[in-house]
Amino acid sequence: MQTTMSQKEFIFKLYEAHRHNKTIPSPESICNFINGLLQVLFPQLSDKRYTLMSEFEQDFEQLAQGLEDILLRLNGDLKAEQQEVSDTFFAALPSIRQTLLRDAAAMMNGDPAATSETEVIRTYPGFYAIAIYRLAHQLYQLRVPLVPRVLTEHAHRLTGIDIHPGASIDEEFCIDHGTGVVIGGTAHIGRNVKIYQGVTLGALSVKKELAQTKRHPTIEDNVVIYAGATILGGKTVIGHDSIIGGNVWITKSVLPRARIYFEGLGQTAIMSRSK
Repeated sequence: MQTTMSQKEFIFKLYEAHRHNKTIPSPESICNFINGLLQVLFPQLSDKRYTLMSEFEQDFEQLAQGLEDILLRLNGDLKAEQQEVSDTFFAALPSIRQTLLRDAAAMMNGDPAATSETEVIRTYPGFYAIAIYRLAHQLYQLRVPLVPRVLTEHAHRLTGIDIHPGASIDEEFCIDHGTGVVIGGTAHIGRNVKIYQGVTLGALSVKKELAQTKRHPTIEDNVVIYAGATILGGKTVIGHDSIIGGNVWITKSVLPRARIYFEGLGQTAIMSRSK
């Protein structure tokens, strides 16, 4: 028979849980850092205008200090020294920014409704989700715990786009509209890929023992995946230059230059494209 815990006992148990819990950085501090960093990387996202180089350098140094404070609160969970992780992350920013500018250009070129790259960077949820992912992915590669998932879940909450920080995504990546997009942690996406809302790149099985295996699909270069398509499995490869139609369900690999779409009542047609 289950005994009822008194309020005093319950409060004591909560106190013990807090007393023995490691201090961790708050989601608020992590999100404030990354939004501040994005505003420095992209003037289109910032309302602040600088007149002195020293003023800009001061803000940049404050961001570096902010990351170090976050890493410090992770205690002994880092796999490398806090300063080494911070320095490596900031050294990667020029490359990450160039990749994101190529992503923005791909969105601009691929969306007839886009009027400028400034509009894409400032307003498109797809760009914001990809920007957060690329910064989180760098921290993920540096084996920083917790923080990458806080960042991508922050973007997920704001945009409806769920990208695991472990996914591998090449440049010129375009998410159009984006709500409901899910990209799993072992997915690999090649260059110049465009996906629409409701696309899932997921796993065939969610068994815990498969955690260290490749569970999510590979999308090769120059692929377009239309709204609502579901592509599952770590062995599933979508060949380069293919077009995947809306609402299809794929669990097997697709040859390059293929078109897959629904035709009639639930019939899936596959047509090879000419070279």
